[in-house]
Amino acid sequence: MKTSQKFFAELLGTFILVLGGCGTAVFASSADFVGILGVALAFGLTIVAAAYAIGHVSGAHLNPAVSLGLWAGGRLPGKDLLPYIVAQLVGATIAAAVLFIIVSQKAGFDGVGGFAANGYGEHSPGGYGLCAALIAEFILTFVFLLVILGVTDKSAPAGFAGLAIGLTLALIHLISIPITNTSVNPARSISQALFADCWAMSQLWVFILAPVAGALVAGVTYKKLFAAK
Repeated sequence: MKTSQKFFAELLGTFILVLGGCGTAVFASSADFVGILGVALAFGLTIVAAAYAIGHVSGAHLNPAVSLGLWAGGRLPGKDLLPYIVAQLVGATIAAAVLFIIVSQKAGFDGVGGFAANGYGEHSPGGYGLCAALIAEFILTFVFLLVILGVTDKSAPAGFAGLAIGLTLALIHLISIPITNTSVNPARSISQALFADCWAMSQLWVFILAPVAGALVAGVTYKKLFAAK
């Protein structure tokens, strides 16, 4: 596939991920609607849909941490890394802008509030602090990348990668929504922070640093220990 095709596939896929996952968190996460389980499933289902729709074009990374982890694991050429990350950031930001436009049309609108942004301390859904946020985001991104690398290995059974990855992402959200609102994806975190209350930008570094570090460590670990020869 051409780099331009991969770029637009990643842009569209990340747009769908943020629209579906964060949109569910913004509009329907209260107890009267879908709750934490529904938000977790929304993120998982969008990954499944994207994997089977555009996976054959770009691999459906939809996440700068995933692209960096696959690059570290020898699965993504260096020439594709920057276009992938740019596409993911653009797609996520467009989706967040669409969500902002929609939510601003609600009767009595007086600001977006947290806007499904990631946070710690007083901005953690469960009141978890900085250390907990760093540990959770690092470990869960590490696990996510190990699963991705494992199910897409050339020796793995074909045809089930998208389902396994989507279910893993849903599980990760079930674990960490109470801790950080779940990032494991810098593009998702950046896009929501751009439109959320100002506190989100001041805490954003955690949700870039920890997922990127977890992904890079996972990529190197899988390449050294588990990759099919």
